[in-house]
Parts: sequence; structure tokens; C-alpha cells
Amino acid sequence: MIREFTQCTSAPSRRSFLKSSGLSIGGLTLPFLLKSRGLHASTVGGKRDKAVILLWMAGGPSHIDTYDMKPDAASEVRGSFSPIATNLPGLQVCDLMPRHAKIADKLTVIRSFHHPYGVHDDAQHLVQTGYAQLNARQNGQKHPCQGSVTSLLRGAVDPQLPPYVCIPEDYRSHLGFYQSASFLSARHHALNSGGAPGLGNYQAPEFVLPSDISAVRFENRRQLFSSLDRLQRMADASNAVHDANDVQNEALNLISGSRAREAFDFSREPEQTKERYGRHAWGQYALLARRLVEAGVTFVTINLYEKDIDWWDDHYDIEKKLRARLPVYDKMLSALVEDLHDRGMAERVLVVACGEFGRAPRIDINAGRGHWPRAMHAVLSGGGIRPGQIIGSTTSDGGEVNDRPLTPGDLLTSIYKLIGIDPQTTVMDRQRRPVPIVEQGKPIRELFG
Repeated sequence: MIREFTQCTSAPSRRSFLKSSGLSIGGLTLPFLLKSRGLHASTVGGKRDKAVILLWMAGGPSHIDTYDMKPDAASEVRGSFSPIATNLPGLQVCDLMPRHAKIADKLTVIRSFHHPYGVHDDAQHLVQTGYAQLNARQNGQKHPCQGSVTSLLRGAVDPQLPPYVCIPEDYRSHLGFYQSASFLSARHHALNSGGAPGLGNYQAPEFVLPSDISAVRFENRRQLFSSLDRLQRMADASNAVHDANDVQNEALNLISGSRAREAFDFSREPEQTKERYGRHAWGQYALLARRLVEAGVTFVTINLYEKDIDWWDDHYDIEKKLRARLPVYDKMLSALVEDLHDRGMAERVLVVACGEFGRAPRIDINAGRGHWPRAMHAVLSGGGIRPGQIIGSTTSDGGEVNDRPLTPGDLLTSIYKLIGIDPQTTVMDRQRRPVPIVEQGKPIRELFG
């Protein structure tokens, strides 16, 4: 049965609300203040505490050089790396990922994703929103990403935290990063975390009052808002008023509470833990993500895109680039998985690592691999899924799906189901038309055994 979720798109503007509340744009250091989160969760199975950390590997990681190696293939197929055994029978990984060998039994590796879109923008739109979008570069993002859908339908585990955060940012200014709310309104955009914690260039979002508003004045205003809220709800039961009240209440919670400040306060982490994740941006991003979901954020996207090691679009010198990138990725992902288990959070937090497609089965004249949507992988851990699995396979050269073909829509519906969102839910677009949160797809049955 299709479930419909109605949202309001005609709430008072950011500027008008700030002016009426006395918290001016110039005074507040919360640029995301009016990113109201839908606290009216459309959930199933009582999974309000579930959270997701998405490791977004923009550019398209090579499956053949990581989790789907082909050691018996010709040299131009298998590449320069050697496989190593892991503690998950049947799974070999690249020798640049030795820490994976020790945690593989906590992973589920899916080798049989595929789709028809070989352009970054179109493929990223599909994988991040569940909707195909031809010429996405020209047409823009037409559907909300999974983090924004989660913001609307689930809200935050803790109402003093934002539900959706991108680390270090959602890169909306970059082509191909479709991580915004689209027609769901800007209040379901991600809160951008800022730079890399622990590396000297990090400035967390500021959760403070304007200097001219004392704590007493703030509390008086809070009580006044509460009284007005009750009167308004009695006088006008419209969605617009209710939505504006939710905006106001959450804004006050974020400013007055300490939970958000504490979650982003990286100084609270022991130096030993920072070392465990790695003194690189990606490692520190992963540690911050763990802090955020532990505090009560529901969906965190980490964009694994750094200038010093480039993104995952390895058209040239793939061996050189992966030798720089994979050890960093290996350390951060293994540390994250182990830390979640050590803290008893693994059943609650789902970790997903994937990109928009795989890479071509043959290394070309430029010593790289081209775009390859006909075979790609994803790695999952935690969240209550069945661990220690390999789902699907590819042909001997890694060029085609051999069995158990799956789509990005299958992955998204699985994520939604795991965190308690009915995958058949619809939301209203700007023309008030019901739109399914995923165009097509079914939850992957092997994950839910």
C-alpha cells in the first residue's frame, strides 16, 4: 500500500521568521536555522533510533581493484594489485586493504549492482535519489536525495540534533553531487559540517546565541513563543502554522541545548581514537560521523573527495592513485566498523560505501579504467542486516553481472526499510502531486534474514 506524507511548502520565509522572533540573520551564527526537520516520522517497525553513515565514493570506484578482484584474468583486466584472503570465506580484497581482512565478517559485499547510465551526473542522480535523470547536468536535481527524504520522514533521533549532515559539505556547487532536498524545500538540505576535524582547519557549526541576547532574555522569549504557539494552534489548524511552529521550536532547541555543540566538539575525542581512524581528512570525517550518529543525527553523508588524492574517477594512472587512496580508505572504514561494534552501536548504525558506477574491465592506453555502470559494488555493515555475505557476482572479467542482478533502487529501498521508512511512501512535490520516494526497487531480501 502506498503511504502518503503531506508536507507544507508555504511556511513563512527564513527572513520573516528571524525578524519576527528578534533573532536577526546578522546576529545568529546558525546559517541552517530554518532547516526545519519533519518530526512527524513516517516510520515502520519502531526503528526511530536507526541511523545511516554513507561513504560516498564520487567518481565511481573500481570494483575489480577492490572487492571483486579477478586474479586469474589477463593482466590488462586484473591490474597491478594482488588479492589477499579475508575472514569472510570467498572474499578476497586488494592487498592495499589489509585491515579489511580482519573485519570482512562484519561486512556484506554486493557485487551485482548495475544500471545503464555512464555519465557521472545522470548516474549520481540515480544512485542518490532513486530516480533516473537524463542530462542531469543541464536539468539539475529533480528529486530529493536519501538524506533529505530521511530528514522529512524520520527527523533526528534526538530533536536537539539536525537529522541530515554532510561531511565536509554537500558540494551542491559541484556538478554531480545530488545531495539536496530538491522539491522538499530547503529546510531538508544537509547541515554542512565544515573542514576536517583534528587537522587544524576545522571550524564546527556555531550553536550560540547572538551576543546581545542574554540567557534570561532568551528563556523569556522561549516561554512567550510557547504561549503564542498554543494560541495559534487553537485559532488556526493550518499546516502552514504548524510547520512554522515546528521550525521555531527546533531552532530554539538547537540554540538553547548543548547536544549539538557537544556532538561537533572534536576536542572531546581522545588522541588515541583520532589516531585509530587516521590523521587524514577521511579518517577524521569518519570519526566525526560516528560522533554525530552517536549523539542523535539520523543520516550522515561523508563525501570521499579530497584534492590531495583526487576523487574516484580513475581515467589515468589508476595504480598510482589507488596506492595513495586505498590505504586511507582501508583504515578509516575498518576503524569506523570496529568502533561502532566496540561501542555497541553496530545494530543501530548502518554503514554504506558506494559510488555511482564501477570501472571498465580493461585498463586502457592511459593506464586507467573508464566508466562502467554495467557492474558495480556496494559494501554494507551494521544496521541490523545479516553480516558476512557476498551477494551476487560478475563475469570472469568483471564486465557484466553474472547472477542476482540488483539496481540502485533496490539499495535505496533497503536503506529506507532498515531505518524504518516505508519504501512505498509518497511525498508531495511543489505542484502538490504525490511522488514515490523511490521510482522503482525492492528491498534486498538477503539483508533481512
